[in-house]
Amino acid sequence: MFYATLEGLRRFNIPHKFEFISVVSLYAQLIREGRLKVDPSWNKEGLKFTCQDPCKLVRQGLGDKVAEDLRFVIKAVAGPENFVDTWPRLSNNYCCGGGGGALQAGFVANRRRFGKIKFDQLAATGADVVITPCHNCHTQILDICEFYGGNWKTTHLWNWLEKALVLDGGDQKGKD
Repeated sequence: MFYATLEGLRRFNIPHKFEFISVVSLYAQLIREGRLKVDPSWNKEGLKFTCQDPCKLVRQGLGDKVAEDLRFVIKAVAGPENFVDTWPRLSNNYCCGGGGGALQAGFVANRRRFGKIKFDQLAATGADVVITPCHNCHTQILDICEFYGGNWKTTHLWNWLEKALVLDGGDQKGKD
């Protein structure tokens, strides 16, 4: 829906009086401004994180800026020393193989075969957690991890943002 709206505004030159940004960039902006306070100290195990740059959000959507915002937020919530980037990265990152209707098309073997490139890329990071803000990427990366025997957890960004969230009283939401 994000990309469809963005592309509709672009393609049909629809006048609008609002800035169209991703929730990822909004999180980054709020953290930078200090309006959303996060603390990575919950990550006592030193979990290593990497991310998937979704095609519609990054390559065909808002470009490297939103991909950099994604990395900024992950580093803010998990600790910069706990982030391991993929190669290639940003707009040059590999597609997961789950978008464009591939998850719903029924050609599971083809989707997984294409996804092996992404699996190998993610496995090479050694990350414990792969974060993606895209539902299709999430489902595809979860599937290829299980199918090819990966060892990471696939999650959405907000799962970890919630763990690192510092409430007004100074308490950290994710602490027990």
